[in-house]
Amino acid sequence: MMPRQFLPALRGLLLPRPAAAAVETKTLAGASNPYVSMTYAGVTNVWGTEGRASGWDMDRVITEGYERSIWTFKSVEAISKHAGALPIQIGRGGDERRFAETMTDHPLLRVLNHRANPLETADVFKKRLSAQLLLSKKGAFVEKTRSRAGTITRLDLLPPSRVEPIPDPHGDYLSHFQFTTNDGRVRELDPERVIWLRDPHPTDPFSGVTPLEAAGLSVDLDVKARIYNISFIDNDGRPGGLVGIDVDGVDAREMERIQRRLAPGAHHAGELTIVGTGPGGITYVDTSARPREMAYETLSATSKGEILAAFGVPESIVGNASERTYANADREEWTFWDHTELPHLNLIASAFDDDLDDGWTTRFDTSRVQALEFPRRQARAEAREEFNAGLITIDEYREIAQLDPFDVPHSRALWISPQKAPVPANPQDAAALGVGADTGPGMPAISPGGGAPLPEGPEGLDAGSAAAAVAAARADTPGDAAAAVAAARALAPGAPAGEAPGTAAAAVAQARSASTLAVPGQAAADVDRARQSYTGTAPGAAAADVAAAREGIERKALPDEDGYEATDDDFDGVSNAVAAALTALLARQQGVIVARLRAPKIRKHTRYWEPDGPGDQRRNDQPVDGDRVVSAARWAEETAQTLMPILQQAAASTATAVGQTLTGAGTVPPAAVGAAALSATQAGEAITAFLAELAEALRDAQHTATTLEELVETVSGFYSLATPELVARLAEACAVATINGAAEAAAESAGPAVVRTWITRGDTRVRPAHRALQGVTLPAGTPYTADDFPLRYPGDPFAPIALTVNCRCRLHYSTA
Repeated sequence: MMPRQFLPALRGLLLPRPAAAAVETKTLAGASNPYVSMTYAGVTNVWGTEGRASGWDMDRVITEGYERSIWTFKSVEAISKHAGALPIQIGRGGDERRFAETMTDHPLLRVLNHRANPLETADVFKKRLSAQLLLSKKGAFVEKTRSRAGTITRLDLLPPSRVEPIPDPHGDYLSHFQFTTNDGRVRELDPERVIWLRDPHPTDPFSGVTPLEAAGLSVDLDVKARIYNISFIDNDGRPGGLVGIDVDGVDAREMERIQRRLAPGAHHAGELTIVGTGPGGITYVDTSARPREMAYETLSATSKGEILAAFGVPESIVGNASERTYANADREEWTFWDHTELPHLNLIASAFDDDLDDGWTTRFDTSRVQALEFPRRQARAEAREEFNAGLITIDEYREIAQLDPFDVPHSRALWISPQKAPVPANPQDAAALGVGADTGPGMPAISPGGGAPLPEGPEGLDAGSAAAAVAAARADTPGDAAAAVAAARALAPGAPAGEAPGTAAAAVAQARSASTLAVPGQAAADVDRARQSYTGTAPGAAAADVAAAREGIERKALPDEDGYEATDDDFDGVSNAVAAALTALLARQQGVIVARLRAPKIRKHTRYWEPDGPGDQRRNDQPVDGDRVVSAARWAEETAQTLMPILQQAAASTATAVGQTLTGAGTVPPAAVGAAALSATQAGEAITAFLAELAEALRDAQHTATTLEELVETVSGFYSLATPELVARLAEACAVATINGAAEAAAESAGPAVVRTWITRGDTRVRPAHRALQGVTLPAGTPYTADDFPLRYPGDPFAPIALTVNCRCRLHYSTA
């Protein structure tokens, strides 16, 4: 008897089996019409639709289609392993990746994330469920077992081949499910007890679809091609060549011996065999030159591609990423997740939504799947390029990156390349950034040195700003302006001869000749000294306006010609940036801590648990764990990571400026970046101490607080009182320590000839130990001594805190 064959495309599985053995016939039935169903089983239900799934032999599908086909097995394995490994979440709101609110304690989570039934863990159950959904035309059937209180206690996966959905004859879709047990008993299961999952068929509600049906011909061809080649190798007796000899005089036994030399088997392959040819001598035939074989390589590649395409699994996912770049492999992996895996996971998860209250839904937690970050990484990269080009703000970038905006003036402004001059969004932000207000619609004002020309008219300008005064001067009549300038020149003594009156060259030459400190090539210094040497104004509206404008402009001193000294603007710029980052971080921190305080996992087994009913035993008299709520270690690390880029940029800028001033080379030594890292780490430690105080405040509040909302108010009040002082103190400390530390590192690397002088603010806030250091000059790298403690520079993080907290001092660097 011939062994049972795997029918083409698995479609023959649905054909009715004949009652008696029949002579095998070959036919192309259905080939004339490509839309004729080859899976129709000839069964109809009360709805008049074809019972397409009734003839699907699941046992043969597993044996002949899944276990024997490499690509079918790998496709099912690639899809189902993620369903088994990913945890289930229950939540509501949010976006496609993260819920806004999640539920951490629900009976479904216990059976879907821990143990589904006594025999199977949740991971094994979900993987089997996924595989059945891919292979079964009926779909998958999950039986729910509930406690007396109606809570789901276990889930069992029923074999699809032994479950039949029974239509309702009175108009409802389903009457019940009929399940045949292992011992042959038939059970009727109420539809409320069974979850029926299936990839829906377009016309038959009682059937599903499976990729294996579409790929059946390819699966059958791939398996049979392998069987053919194995059989050919086992049965082929073809030698490597034939030697023909004259058999005259050769007896029958000798011929039988020669015939045995043609025995089949792989171990005889390649041997030479002697056969009789009759009279005529010896001949030779090379049989290995034209072997009789199938085009197996082409056939196998075609079948593989068709099977993988039916399941929606790229070849790189099943282990072969050859001939692909990293970008192409990443794209294939994202395509697999977006087009194959996510719809499959959503189909499984949505089947359990009926056991949830309105508004809550079930889905697999894919937030940690790196492949799904592919389009977001591209969007963030494009947004960074747009930010660097000055096309979007920091807040707009953070929205694209799905982060909360800082919503402070610095983050709302556009920063124009290459000078990174801020373009404020409104007059209030302009005042906070220290630049002029908007000149009108579409024409933002730029701070001095930003590179943009001043507007030509006073419209839209703040009447009290410097830009308004200059614009008013430009708007004056040419005659008045010329007269005012001529009068101003007439007041300056020593105008050089040879220059025509009224020219700019004469004014600049006069200014240069009056200065004893002029250095050739330093035009900016010459003009600055010319402006300082001019003390009077002649009658005229333009001259008066220009003088008023100059008085209103905020001046930033250039580094001394004989050295370097950080300015107030340097410290204030870093301090403001750190303060903005810390303000945003602490606001988010407060929201996270309040959310954790409300989380059921935190409140369980405490006096703040709200029972679900009289039988709920999860409430007792224990307090909430404040340390667990605040999670200080996490926030210390996040604080350091948030401040590190800001402080590293400040340190690099300072070290570059020091190096260019002292040596002409703007190199950044590693110790300068180390100063920024140390400041960021100490800021994280300060946040840890801050959260420890919050945890203690929560413990104290629980002595009197009876409701959860009282604890929430404790957290809100703590942040309201402590945040402003904490932000100001940390911002100033980070700015002073980073700038002074980077300057000291650059000065030490500049050589032994560099010295520095301690400079204080000279006001009443200066502490006595620092007042004693005013004007003290030491070589770079030599520590100062304050109250018998070594102090490398103002804000030294290794010095006692009493000598560094709120310090505003700086150092003046020069060469000896």
